[in-house]
Parts: sequence; C-alpha cells; structure tokens
Amino acid sequence: MPLDGDEYDWLHLSEGERVVWASRPHPIELGRGFILAVLVALLGGAIAAWNWPGELWALRWVGVLVLAAGVALAAIRFLFWTNTRYVITSEELYEKRGVVSRDVTQFKMDRVQNTTLRQSVAGRVLGFGDLTVYTAGSGDPELTFTRVPDPGEANAALSRQLGRNEHSNPRSTP
Repeated sequence: MPLDGDEYDWLHLSEGERVVWASRPHPIELGRGFILAVLVALLGGAIAAWNWPGELWALRWVGVLVLAAGVALAAIRFLFWTNTRYVITSEELYEKRGVVSRDVTQFKMDRVQNTTLRQSVAGRVLGFGDLTVYTAGSGDPELTFTRVPDPGEANAALSRQLGRNEHSNPRSTP
C-alpha cells in the first residue's frame, strides 16, 4: 500500500529510512458488528419504506431512526478500521490506531527478538493472519499486527529487515 497524502502525517521517517511494507487490517476486521449494523440499517430502511405513504407515521419514524442508527454504527466500525495502520520501515515498526485521538506504537528494529505468524483455517482461506513481535527482555508480545492481509508478505518484509539489521549492526557478544 503506497504512503500518500496526509493519511500518513503521523509517520516521521529519519534520514535514510524507507517504508518496506504498509497495510491496514484485512476487511474481515470490520467483523460481525459491521454486518449487523448494515442489516439493522436495511431493516430500518425497509420499515420506513413499507409505511412511507401510510398513516402510521410513528412506525415510519421508528424505521428512519433504526436506519440512522445502523448507518452510524457501520460508519463508526468503518472509521476504526480505516484509521488503523501497520508500517514496517528499514529501521522501525509502527502501529497506528485512533479516530479522534491517535495512538502510535513504535519499535526500533534492533529491539525485536522474535516474531510469530499465526493463521487460523479461516485466515488461510481468506488471506489474513496475525504477526506478533517480541522484544528483548520481555516474554510477552509487545506488538501485534492483527488480521493483516497476506501475512506471509508482512513476515517476509520484517524478516528481511531483521536480517539486514543484524548484518549491518552486529551485536557484541559477552
């Protein structure tokens, strides 16, 4: 996914740093809540349309309110999905979340100790998975790119950068 416009105004690359992989979660991340919200909107629209010229004006307005609530809920889910970004650069990992406020998690590549790629059966069929990053000195995951599309590509990009950084920044041995 190309990095263009103000969409990535939160990403400040250092000199020589370049983006090697960027994405947002797979559309499956919208989840059942999005589908339910769309169904509620359709139900509200059907109720309002069914009784539009009718005399049951209260039922018509209930339909309009249900339609508006469904659209609002679907829009909120969509906004959270579109405002989540995962970026791997030549030097760091970034995760950005937030619609009104913004939460950016950032790790230097030399802190990464291990990575894990997980795909469920549904993830393999639909092409999404989780890429988890563990940093030095912690047994718990520090960062998880949740439901990334084509997780093998993300994992390969991260592995290439980890290999490049190990060769360019050799660690001293005790």
